[in-house]
Amino acid sequence: MKAISPAPSRKIVLLIIIAALGYFVDVYDLLLFLIIKNRSLSSLGVPDTDITNVGLRLMSWQMAGMLIGGILWGILGDKKGRLSVLFGSIITYSLANIANGFVQDIHIYAILRFISGVGLAGELGAGVTLISESMSKEKRGYGTMIVAAVGLMGAVFAYYIGDMFDWRIAFFIGGGMGLLLLFLRAGVLESILFSKLEKGHAKKGDFFMIIRDFERLKKYINSILIAVPVWFVVGILVGIAPEFAKANDMKEIINPGRAVMFTYIGIAFGDLISGSLSQIFRTRKKIVFVFLTLSFGGILFFLLAKDLSVQEFYALCVYLGIATGYWVVFVTMASEQFGTNLRSTVTTTAPNFVRGSLVLVTWAFDYFRNQYGIIHSGLIVGSITILIAYIALWNLKDTFGKDLDYLEVNTKV
Repeated sequence: MKAISPAPSRKIVLLIIIAALGYFVDVYDLLLFLIIKNRSLSSLGVPDTDITNVGLRLMSWQMAGMLIGGILWGILGDKKGRLSVLFGSIITYSLANIANGFVQDIHIYAILRFISGVGLAGELGAGVTLISESMSKEKRGYGTMIVAAVGLMGAVFAYYIGDMFDWRIAFFIGGGMGLLLLFLRAGVLESILFSKLEKGHAKKGDFFMIIRDFERLKKYINSILIAVPVWFVVGILVGIAPEFAKANDMKEIINPGRAVMFTYIGIAFGDLISGSLSQIFRTRKKIVFVFLTLSFGGILFFLLAKDLSVQEFYALCVYLGIATGYWVVFVTMASEQFGTNLRSTVTTTAPNFVRGSLVLVTWAFDYFRNQYGIIHSGLIVGSITILIAYIALWNLKDTFGKDLDYLEVNTKV
């Protein structure tokens, strides 16, 4: 079979810039809502006693949107093309953010968070799929590494924008940044492999092709499970960092927004490090193993260290971010595990199902917390997520340098 030539370098650079900035706005929006939700709800007249519950309900709506959007955009990416998803998702969450700046009603707020979630779900998967299929198999890891590292810095930007501006202005800024990306669209090429797929008659974007085939389903589930510890750290350990700090006898007060910001700074550096190491050592699987081990060590230290200073605590958040900064390698591995006709579906749904796993992780954490307390609950749930990730990683094949020019075919159950 004749090898598919990678796209011209100038087009690749433009594609990486757009995908990176798109993910930047994606992360900006996700963290911005956490930063400004209390202020926004208070200004909308929600009583202080109800803000936490209403905020969690809005977050649930956004998460539901991301789960549905992950499936929707993933299937569309395989049926209609990666570019259509990349820019369709940008338009969706940009308009939702701008509308969020005008909201006067909690019910409308919830609807817009749902729509924003749908839009946010498509950005990373479409960008990684496009880059994986457009760059050479030896260098594509560098492209996805840059996308993740630049994108995650959106968390830092969100922290400062949310702190400096009124919450409505912060939403307008996010929506405006997304719409500006559309002006960069000219000159971006569709994936060469998808263009080739369009000329054939293969079944595209059929999610049931994954479910009906046991080996394919096992590979898909394992691809998701290796990244669950990332969201245990971000959603549980860092998400309620002040409570853990109090339980470990910290005398100073932790700023939760700052803890999240430092964690995301660490994740950005971790993505650069893990992506570079996977290229240098020509392996994705072994690098994920190393970072999982570093994550487990960080989780243990976070939960068992007593009486840390604020500076030491924030430094620990940076370390946890670096250790869980194998997100880019995880998404790249998921993309490389499947054929062209299912690649977008997998690459877009996998990270969103990982985010969705936080619902189950939170339920388990709350259950054990009621039984054994916050520290022991963290140890139990953290250890379980790491153990499951190790087993899932063992069951996956290394995909570095894999030729992606192939299709998934229907098989009998």
